[in-house]
Amino acid sequence: MAAADTLRLILGDQLNPRHFWFRKTDDHVIYVLMEVRQETDYVTHHIQKILAFFAAMRAFADALQKKGHRVVYLHLDAPENRQDFASNLNRLIRKHKIKRFEYQRPDEYRLDRQLKDIAADCSIENAVVGSEHFLTGRDDVKKMFAGKKRYLMERFYREMRTQHDILLEGGKPVGGKWNYDASNRQRYDGKVPIPEPKRFRNDVGAIEKTLTTMKVRHFGRTTGKTLLWPVTRRQALAQLKHFLEHGLPHFGTYQDAMTVDGWSLFHSRISFALNVKILDPLEVIQAAVRHWEEAQDRITIAQVEGFVRQILGWREYMRGIYWALMPKFQDMNFFGHEAKLPDWYWTGETRMHCLARAIGQSLDYAYAHHIQRLMVTGNFALLAGVDPDQVDAWYLGVYVDAIQWVEMPNTRGMSQFAEGGLIATKPYVSSANYIHKMSDYCKECHYDHKQRHGDKACPFNSLYWHFLDRHRRLLEKNPRMGTMYRVLERMDKGERRKILKQGTDYLKKVEDL
Repeated sequence: MAAADTLRLILGDQLNPRHFWFRKTDDHVIYVLMEVRQETDYVTHHIQKILAFFAAMRAFADALQKKGHRVVYLHLDAPENRQDFASNLNRLIRKHKIKRFEYQRPDEYRLDRQLKDIAADCSIENAVVGSEHFLTGRDDVKKMFAGKKRYLMERFYREMRTQHDILLEGGKPVGGKWNYDASNRQRYDGKVPIPEPKRFRNDVGAIEKTLTTMKVRHFGRTTGKTLLWPVTRRQALAQLKHFLEHGLPHFGTYQDAMTVDGWSLFHSRISFALNVKILDPLEVIQAAVRHWEEAQDRITIAQVEGFVRQILGWREYMRGIYWALMPKFQDMNFFGHEAKLPDWYWTGETRMHCLARAIGQSLDYAYAHHIQRLMVTGNFALLAGVDPDQVDAWYLGVYVDAIQWVEMPNTRGMSQFAEGGLIATKPYVSSANYIHKMSDYCKECHYDHKQRHGDKACPFNSLYWHFLDRHRRLLEKNPRMGTMYRVLERMDKGERRKILKQGTDYLKKVEDL
């Protein structure tokens, strides 16, 4: 075998089989993938998240080798593994007498900085290339909204639809509307059967044993030695096909719904495959549009547009927001919140049924859909005044699809309003009424969603008004919050006092709720 002169690093979320790197085999090029403590330990991760990343990385490395590429794969427990990128890369460069180091531009700020430093410090030729995945450049959102007070998604989404000619006829949106969000907010009524989630049986017993041997800290639950998440491109395409056939016909209608009858409802559950780049966002969008075009007798424009908006709109937009606001983003705390994240976020042991369900599901599957994340777990954390750093760490750890570029804008940004309104026009907070409207969680709850004070009063109610009251100075001039402040002002003074006292009492005993 020829001596290698080029070393190419592949990160765990850069498993793009279509990348130009892999079009030709070259004996002079070594690809390296690493399982390192640097990545398992920077936050505490759900065990299924670690298993999924390692399983996908191993499968990708194996696929490259079968195609004839030279691959060095460092297992977590390999004696030569020094457990961080810099040390391992330096060792490999020396061992193989590498003359050139190449890497794909990372999507996380911390890794971007680290790899720039590694490249600058190594005394050999180096180069960085794109990942060939996203539909926008890092700085596109920042450029689009230069000089603006807010980075509103709708403008960005329309630009993306136009640029990529998605769901357009003669330059105008199919159906006459750009956005069918108003049709995408229905409660699940049980009339349409929820499809059985597609599950895979990836054997991860060996990986789990390694995590135990290496004493990697984690939380959450496993389903035995098998992993239900797609970790290969073949599996990811099968997951997408299953969604198009069984989920898409009702996705838009029920995308915001929550129910005890199903943990995945009509959602695609392809976010992990997308975020590690096994799937390409444009191929997913085009597949969904084609499927709708061929099945318009059972799939409406509202269903497919709602799905397209999640990927072409929100996903690309959130990435742009991340790069527009970093590194200051990670320190933003508009409300100055400092409270501790309740311990039951790690166990699901709370009498609030909505939180017990959303957290319990997250612990079981490393998954919850966007409304569970935003309007249940995120909503409560914001109302309770939890430190955004702790909220970020939990979300980044608990979900299989969580990578900082997508987690932080959704969590610190939309969910916690920590950036003060650059992304959202108002905080995403609500009383129990919203949760009752969009779910059946309240039926089995210890608390009464209608009561605002008293022993059985739902904590969301008093905490909502308490939040508005204590942040009046920051929020009362917000045009979208004015109505609720007028309601607060018109409230009977005695009733208001009882509600605010209830909120204060709940904040003091949040661990016991």
